[in-house]
Amino acid sequence: MTDTLTMDSSERQNERPTPTWSGPPLRTRIWTVVKHILMLTAVLFSLYPVLWMVASSLRPESTIFTNTSFIPDSFDVSNYVHGWNALGQPFGVYLVNSTIIVAGAVIGNLIACSMAAYAFARLKFRFQRPAFAVMLLTIMLPLPVVIVPQYVVWAQLGLINTFVPLILPKFLATDAFFVFLMVQFLRGLPKELDEAARLDGAGHWRIFGQILLPLMTPALATTAIFTFLWTWNDFFGQLIYLTDPTKYTVPVALRAFIDVQGQSSYGGMFAMSVVSILPMLLIFTFGQKYLIRGIATTGGK
Repeated sequence: MTDTLTMDSSERQNERPTPTWSGPPLRTRIWTVVKHILMLTAVLFSLYPVLWMVASSLRPESTIFTNTSFIPDSFDVSNYVHGWNALGQPFGVYLVNSTIIVAGAVIGNLIACSMAAYAFARLKFRFQRPAFAVMLLTIMLPLPVVIVPQYVVWAQLGLINTFVPLILPKFLATDAFFVFLMVQFLRGLPKELDEAARLDGAGHWRIFGQILLPLMTPALATTAIFTFLWTWNDFFGQLIYLTDPTKYTVPVALRAFIDVQGQSSYGGMFAMSVVSILPMLLIFTFGQKYLIRGIATTGGK
């Protein structure tokens, strides 16, 4: 009897179906591969101008526009040596000028926009809603509309050809986009934090500086990154206010490599363009997580 039961159980085990791997169907796998190929192709098309610029900066100037490959076929650094000193002074001067303006703009936006956002999000004052609406309307004003009256004001103050017109407005919370960004972030923080701080005798400055400001790190990082990128790449405003070549910034200096009446130095321009994008690449690489977190925590409110 025991042998019969043993044989029956062994037969039932042998009759059990062997497990098989059940993955996605073949059509799904093929479509996944096709999507990845399409995305890689789109990325390649998007990066092609940058890759070609980097490759062209390493080629002799005579072969730049005859070779469309983005793979460097030579490593000639003469364009970097020539471009660094091609404008009568080292290109580092323009990098320093841009750094000064960018640092002032970032600090100004972080201080002024965060304070304005606290006022709109936490304080109650007369005409608060109309003032907030007017602030948002300034986002829709194109730069050519405001550049003329601003230039007249700065000219009457004798501040043309200085860095002041490019830095001082940032300390007046003129970038409404960043004010709105921080207002949305502050509205997502519980007001119980303010009430608990008031019970301990804290005023508005202490609530703002010691309680809310440390919690605004994602929004502050987003503001700093965007301000850096926009100010570093700004060409029109810096071209309008800066007339002395020794005070040129990187975008204005790069334009000086192209001479419509004489010989243009494209090799040096491409080489210095590669140098100029390195700070932006580093800032975006190290601040990407804060940028994504700041946008994600403010876009849904």
